[in-house]
Amino acid sequence: MTGFLALEDGTVFRGESVGAPGFAFGEAVFATSMTGYQELVTDPSYAEQLLCFTAPMVGNYGVAKGRSESGRAHVRGAVMREARGPAWTDWLHERGIPALTGLDTRSLVLHLREEGAMRGVVVADGGSVEEAVRAVNERPAMKGRALVAAVSTREPYVYADVGRVDLAVVDYGCKRSILRRLAGAGAAVTVYPHDVDADTLAGHDGVVLSNGPGDPEPLHGEVAALRELLGRVPVLGICLGHQLLGLATGHETFKLPFGHRGANHPVLERATGRVLVTSQNHGFAVAPSDDAEATHVSLYDDTVEGFDFPDLRARSAQFHPEAGPGPHDAWPLLEGWVEDVAAA
Repeated sequence: MTGFLALEDGTVFRGESVGAPGFAFGEAVFATSMTGYQELVTDPSYAEQLLCFTAPMVGNYGVAKGRSESGRAHVRGAVMREARGPAWTDWLHERGIPALTGLDTRSLVLHLREEGAMRGVVVADGGSVEEAVRAVNERPAMKGRALVAAVSTREPYVYADVGRVDLAVVDYGCKRSILRRLAGAGAAVTVYPHDVDADTLAGHDGVVLSNGPGDPEPLHGEVAALRELLGRVPVLGICLGHQLLGLATGHETFKLPFGHRGANHPVLERATGRVLVTSQNHGFAVAPSDDAEATHVSLYDDTVEGFDFPDLRARSAQFHPEAGPGPHDAWPLLEGWVEDVAAA
């Protein structure tokens, strides 16, 4: 059955439906990872987005329960040059994800790079292009949207109950691989909702601010709680958590033209001159800064990729040190932070 992707500017890309029937609205973005398609689709940071895979073939090695980064799919729709294997397409269908194969993903990515990420709709079973474009333009843009409440846990839960340090994780859309790596480093881990208060978090040895979707600027309550927490216990921010730490310390965030999504992003560690190849997934960033606390910067656009505030006992990384999936250059950051918390 034929289908299409329609963008807010009227551009249309046609393909063949291989996922769930129906349609899906979202922000059209692309990721350059060559592997990890199941991890990407289940990453809560992709909430409200239509994901274009730049890898020429997707689904080659099937699916497995242990690869999912959360309990459900968060991508609204998926588009691919060539979907391979019924295991993958059946998996998309079972989770209600409209998906297209045979689409000219190279042209789509070039268009998004030139014009920026934009609203779109995946239509899996035919329909009027004109009506689809009209409907897309009635949808809210990603800028200004607070999405963490829709993906955060509603109640606290214990992920690992034994460890040499007792850590709290604030779930703005936390990936399972972050929790696995923290527990593997010897931490007891309790996960809290996005609106947890500072006093509750301060009862732990350290706090991790997780990744998550949407614009950080509307998250006023989360930023206020973080300001109240800073200096009381060690804090580590990852991805959205990094952006919230930036806002809490007077830095600015902004929407990137087409985001950083993939497993090949170079990041400069300023103190050593070392370049890390990193896994990333974000559409917003902390504005470039020459301040001493900005420890890491993107070699693509100079946006701030890491902070260190010794007086506030806080660090952060815009990239994903858990690398689920991705290169392992940044792996030591998580374990090193746990070691420091244990030694404090």
